[in-house]
Amino acid sequence: MRHSKPTTERSAAKSTSAESIRSPRQSFEETPSRRTIAELSGPSKRKNTSEPLASSVKRLKRDHSPSTDGPNHRPVVPTKPDNMYTFSSTATKGKEIVDLTGSPTTSLRKGSISQRRPNNFVPHTGTKKLVIKNFRKTSKSNPDQYYNTVWNQLDVALSAIFRHEKIPLEELYKGVENVCRQDKAPALFQKLCERCKDNVLQNLRNPLIKDARNSAESIEVLRSATNAWSAWKEQVSTIRSIFYYMDRSYLLHSPSQPSIEELGKIQYRTYIFSDPLLKPLILQGACNLIANDRKNYEAMTDGPLLSNAIDMFHALSVYTREFEPKLLGESQTYFNSWAHAQSISLSLARYVEACHAFISREMTRCEQLNFETTTEKDLTTLLDRLLISAQELTLTQIENVSELMASDDFHRLHQLYTLLERKHLGEKLRPSFEAFINQKGSEIVFDEAREAEMVVRLLHFKKKLDVIWQSSFAKHEGLGHSLSDAFESFINKTKKSNMTWGTDNPKPGEMIAKYVDMILRAGSKAIPASLGSTGEIVTAVNEDDLDDDAMDEDTQINRQLDQVLDMFRFVHGKAVFEAFYKKDLARRLLMQRSASADAEKNMLDRLKNECGAGFTHNLETMFKDVELARDEMASYKQMLQDRQKKSSVDLSVNVLSASAWPTYPDVPVDIPVNIQKATTDFEEHYRLKHTGRRLAWKHALAHCQLRASFPRGNKEIVVSSFQAIVILYFNNKGADELVGYAELRAATSLSNEELKRTLQSLACAKYRVLTKSPKGKDVDETDTFSINLNFSDPKYRIKINQVQLKETKEENKETHERVAADRHYETQAAIVRIMKSRKKIRHAELVAEVIKATKSRGVLDPADIKKNIEKLIEKEYMERDDDNFYRYLS
Repeated sequence: MRHSKPTTERSAAKSTSAESIRSPRQSFEETPSRRTIAELSGPSKRKNTSEPLASSVKRLKRDHSPSTDGPNHRPVVPTKPDNMYTFSSTATKGKEIVDLTGSPTTSLRKGSISQRRPNNFVPHTGTKKLVIKNFRKTSKSNPDQYYNTVWNQLDVALSAIFRHEKIPLEELYKGVENVCRQDKAPALFQKLCERCKDNVLQNLRNPLIKDARNSAESIEVLRSATNAWSAWKEQVSTIRSIFYYMDRSYLLHSPSQPSIEELGKIQYRTYIFSDPLLKPLILQGACNLIANDRKNYEAMTDGPLLSNAIDMFHALSVYTREFEPKLLGESQTYFNSWAHAQSISLSLARYVEACHAFISREMTRCEQLNFETTTEKDLTTLLDRLLISAQELTLTQIENVSELMASDDFHRLHQLYTLLERKHLGEKLRPSFEAFINQKGSEIVFDEAREAEMVVRLLHFKKKLDVIWQSSFAKHEGLGHSLSDAFESFINKTKKSNMTWGTDNPKPGEMIAKYVDMILRAGSKAIPASLGSTGEIVTAVNEDDLDDDAMDEDTQINRQLDQVLDMFRFVHGKAVFEAFYKKDLARRLLMQRSASADAEKNMLDRLKNECGAGFTHNLETMFKDVELARDEMASYKQMLQDRQKKSSVDLSVNVLSASAWPTYPDVPVDIPVNIQKATTDFEEHYRLKHTGRRLAWKHALAHCQLRASFPRGNKEIVVSSFQAIVILYFNNKGADELVGYAELRAATSLSNEELKRTLQSLACAKYRVLTKSPKGKDVDETDTFSINLNFSDPKYRIKINQVQLKETKEENKETHERVAADRHYETQAAIVRIMKSRKKIRHAELVAEVIKATKSRGVLDPADIKKNIEKLIEKEYMERDDDNFYRYLS
């Protein structure tokens, strides 16, 4: 309750003050005389003087009902406006003066009574006059005279600035500010424009014109222009510092007037850059600098000048309108001449490398010189059009691209591809890629001298093509299809040659089968070291894929077979592969020469997945026959044991299904008596167990294990049945007794071919258990043979039946001829099926249908199809009709 009254008084005081502000005339009429601040703040009359005084910062509530009859009432005298804030010295003498500029720290705290000043405020006495200490009166000199004085000072300062002299700026800045406050800014700006124009014309343009006329070098003119621009920028910066107040007050709010900085650019652009003599030289100088940089990139010495020129063009806003078109025109001419000269003088590899370096330099220059994005884009378009599109024939020429591929220059190929892909022309490499694959692949397939290396070379070639496609061509989809199509094309090409015994069978099918046979017989040792342990393209080693030790043999075999199978997928003539693979599989199974049973079964599963169950039906039957033969022999030996019969030989027989196994000719031979007795006993046992079956003994497929006693040690030798028959014949001869060729032929009943082959393997090969006289690699009918008493070898068990695993030329010829004959039968069957369904068909349509129907068994020659059609006409399956039609005869 104690402080409520002072609060009310403060509010009333504020209200009074507001009224005086809103009605100044009323205050003038009510003011009786001039009063000092002390009188205004003096104590007022209160009825109760015992009440505590309010704080000095609070005012008492004003009485709204003053009495005009009191002693303090004075007549109202109007005060002139000029004297409202004038305080005479007589009125303030001896009075207390309040310093309004002082700090409020002398104010008393709220609640303090003893330290409060007495309040001399008397209500209804009018507004009092304030006295402000150190108040500066505004000069009342003539504005025009002051403006002229300031401009003279500014004119002198501008002259000094244009002479590159340093001057104090503070007084000049104040003068500009005062002039602007007097509304002289438009006139001042106009004088400044004229003064700057004179400087640009006299001090900047005239020397440049003189230099341009005296010197024909555009680069020197550009250098002078950039130097003048740098000097002018510094001068404008100093001028702006002086006229900053005008720049930020008058010019900022005048849309029609440029800022001082823009004024400098406009005047330089108008009077110097746009000059008819200077403008062409300045632009040409910049273009000449860029041309010099292109010709001698590493020895460029005017780089800062070129950078300053580009910055000047940007600042003057002439880059897009003036410089860029000039640069693009000059660049187009240079790019065209450069591409034409380089494409003629350089090879494809060097031209591609030069293009990449040239484009890289152009893009680097755009970044370093701060070219506009549009310029960089336009230069890129020019480069792509003139260096790539215009030289498309050179870049995609088959001979040049094939040379790069043949030299294994994968990096240059990648550069060529990326260069063409800038214009989406990577697809244009398809003809060159396909031509290279067809040419090199055909050379490998039809190379008779290196026939045995065909599959290894093809694997190397496929590996190289994969590297080209993956790394050089970035796995381009279209080029990937080209790789597959071209590889499939050359690997199925046929040519009647000595390699196929005059047939048109594709040779790769045969060689792939033999390569698989070598891998399955010898295991990982047969894998060429050049193909690696996996046969894959090795780019990095993943530790998670490898064990601590070396990769096991089965894994290496399986991965190598995967690579071979990938190539096998391209082969159409799978009948050739099937025939040779079946023969090789039979040898491995019968002679127990497989390196891994799991690898054999895995290969069979792969073929089944690739070619279907029908393709592997006979192969699966062969495996089943071998397993049944083991059970059959176990039963036979158990019977001998039960009957307590002993045989002089340990016989093991494989009973094979004639329909599933290859066809083997019967070779006449006289076998030893003890072996004959053992085979007869087994045949009787088999007939009793399986009635109605007939056994045909194939002695050419048999092999034996013999224990031999030589003077230098006993050995266990593994030989073929023919080798065993020849060696056992020497048991009845003396150690030094010679046996003639004719005697051996009579004793064994072997043909000359088989006997010579057998004797050659025993007397002329690595392990010579027989001695031939005279010595030589070939066996003649006049040669004599004896036991080699000096035979020795570190191994106890020796295999000398390798000749049995090798295919003879006669066998190879017979297989090719049988495959060709089977194909003729398949072709005729396909023709009959088509004619039966169509009844009537044209010749061309029939040939196309037959090729399509027999594609999985190999690509047929239209001439062979026509021969089979003639045979079917002779057999009256079909007949010719009018207009080259064929009609089916039911």
